Amino acid sequence: MKKHWDNPLEHAMPEGTRVPASVRIGNVTVAPATVLAPMAGVTDTVFRRFIRNASVFTSSTDHPSSVEDQVTNEKSGCGLIMTEFTSADGLSRMRESKRKRYLTFYDDEHPISAQLFGSNPATLAEAARIVEETGFDMVDLNLGCPAKRVVSCNGGSGLLRDLPLIETIFRTVRAAVTIPFTVKFRLGWNDNHIICVPLAKLAEDCGLNAVALHARTREQGYTGQARWHHIAEVKAAVGIPVIGNGDVRTPEDACALVAKTGCDAVMIGRAAPANPWIFRQIAQYTATGRYDLPTADDRYRMIRTYFQMLVEESNPEAPGKMKQFASWFTHGVPGGAVLRKAIYEVKTGAAILEAVDRFFSREAGQVVDQLLNESVAPVPTFAVSD
Repeated sequence: MKKHWDNPLEHAMPEGTRVPASVRIGNVTVAPATVLAPMAGVTDTVFRRFIRNASVFTSSTDHPSSVEDQVTNEKSGCGLIMTEFTSADGLSRMRESKRKRYLTFYDDEHPISAQLFGSNPATLAEAARIVEETGFDMVDLNLGCPAKRVVSCNGGSGLLRDLPLIETIFRTVRAAVTIPFTVKFRLGWNDNHIICVPLAKLAEDCGLNAVALHARTREQGYTGQARWHHIAEVKAAVGIPVIGNGDVRTPEDACALVAKTGCDAVMIGRAAPANPWIFRQIAQYTATGRYDLPTADDRYRMIRTYFQMLVEESNPEAPGKMKQFASWFTHGVPGGAVLRKAIYEVKTGAAILEAVDRFFSREAGQVVDQLLNESVAPVPTFAVSD
């Protein structure tokens, strides 16, 4: 996977422009108007709940006299969370007991949307019915994933070359469910095939409740700059909510995206695992005009909490997941390579937790301790599939 942004732009905080307090998608209120992007291998139930906990921010607690107490969600700085993308074909075929593994969520995850991928209208409609029956608040169609294995099956961004089939899918799924139906898509297949505006209009005509645009083509993958001006074009073309996505690494970026495009909500993907506080920071800035950077203690508690959640799930894949996230969570931590090495060398979740505790313990050494007490600004450096 690509592990960095190409020459990321630095945005100043736009004067007077902030991420909206809320957005209405069908009958669901998303407050604040921030969305955790669906990410394969990342946004399982543990990570989603972890993000919700890391994002807790209550303006009235920190600033009881603030006139803007109502602009932030008191439960979480992240207004909507989304599942990993799930194969509609697989979901419709598997036993109900096995479906729970892919569609598990908890009460504290609402509002939550389940994302599906596939190319058969009837199968996608059946999968959407399963999503609705399971209790999800929304269902989303993936037209953005650039992975070859998905595109080869005409799923994800592969469908961008077939607008008539997309229309059939939109109408068939819309008729199958009553919960809000949304779509996440890219600009088009390549620079010679930019279809984001007609696709957004088609979604609106077919009764979808919102669109999310990752402002890159399928051919771009995660290279180059996200071209936000296309999000502005989509916003000008439709009346349903438009969610902007692409190159949002900081609260400044989120506000700049809203200022430059007029989008109704901001979706954050690859920045979230490296800086789980980004939603809280956006909510804090919305309420107070400022936001805090994580301290070394924040980083310790973040790593420890997420890893402990994985262990408590009793998932046999927990050690592998912990090792996967170690490189993301320790970015920006002085001496992080030492911790990563210690994590990679052990085999059990309990041993990984011990390695984390040892690394952050004051007994680890005066020099390391001094470094870890410095506040380090988060600079995410990885990418994942949408």
